[in-house]
Amino acid sequence: MLLTDCQTSAASEPAPKFYGRRQGRRIRKAKTTLLEAFLPAVSLTLETDLTSPDLFGIPVKEICLEIGFGNGEHIAGQSLAHPGTGFIGAEVFKNGVANLLSLMTGIKEADQLPEKISLLPDRVDNLRIWSDDVRLLFDRIPDAFITKVFVLFPDPWPKKRHAFRRFINPDNLNQLARILKPGGILRVATDHKIYKGWTLRQLHADPRFEWTAACGNDWKHAPADWVETKYQRKALREGRKPVFLDYRRV
Repeated sequence: MLLTDCQTSAASEPAPKFYGRRQGRRIRKAKTTLLEAFLPAVSLTLETDLTSPDLFGIPVKEICLEIGFGNGEHIAGQSLAHPGTGFIGAEVFKNGVANLLSLMTGIKEADQLPEKISLLPDRVDNLRIWSDDVRLLFDRIPDAFITKVFVLFPDPWPKKRHAFRRFINPDNLNQLARILKPGGILRVATDHKIYKGWTLRQLHADPRFEWTAACGNDWKHAPADWVETKYQRKALREGRKPVFLDYRRV
């Protein structure tokens, strides 16, 4: 997950600092057009009323949040498979946001750009994007509002001196515990040994969460509703085996 640096919140307080890139390689014309012409239609802002029945283009039964959605494969797949659920994806990395828009619209090349950009025919309007630091959004999310939170393959920050940068930490767990419904699920996936141990220690020490695993197969293998990601495929090619840690909000 990549978040912005040194911005100002709606309350004019300095935003928490995060270390990461906002943009990678040059974004091609088709995706640049998607960012300019289509992203505003599916974006959240600090003025967005998250409790509005019109938050999504359709009525939804529940809302899930993915923090740091990378290239967008997982949230794109989840939102397609669960048309009655609303999904909020948070990602500051502009290339990843552009790729998610491409997955939503099917537009990859400039010659595919129609006069009016719209969702693919098999999609419903159940996905919204927060293209900024998710911590700036937390205070806008009501208590017990989210059914499931995904934190998938976050930056492990493996050096000890960088441990404070890891997303799974007491401050963020306070917010996740607040916004999750009772019985809601926090899913953390990682292929990094240090981050796995760190996550287990942080969450085992927090009485607001309980690990759902009953045996090794429950966390060493992908969940039934899993959508494979580009990063996961890379990890497997390089011999790193991911783990999938589901914690229930007590």
